[in-house]
Amino acid sequence: MENVTLRDRVIDIIDQLRPFLQQDGGDIAFVDLTPDNVVKVRLQGACGTCPHAKVTLKSGVEATIKKSIPEIVRVEDDSLGF
Repeated sequence: MENVTLRDRVIDIIDQLRPFLQQDGGDIAFVDLTPDNVVKVRLQGACGTCPHAKVTLKSGVEATIKKSIPEIVRVEDDSLGF
């Protein structure tokens, strides 16, 4: 039951970050929260092809999620995972 709550918290933060990415023509989608607390997301639109996507993912998305939810180990881009 704890993962459901943790998952909901992660999705809420991603939803709060989404407008900032959308301003630049990009977007982000929640994909999964693994049992070992790794968040998988899919960068979309301009974020999917942007040369700064890794910086956005680590310095923006991952840092924000980990600051709010210290249990999260890391955030990974799962864009190639489909």
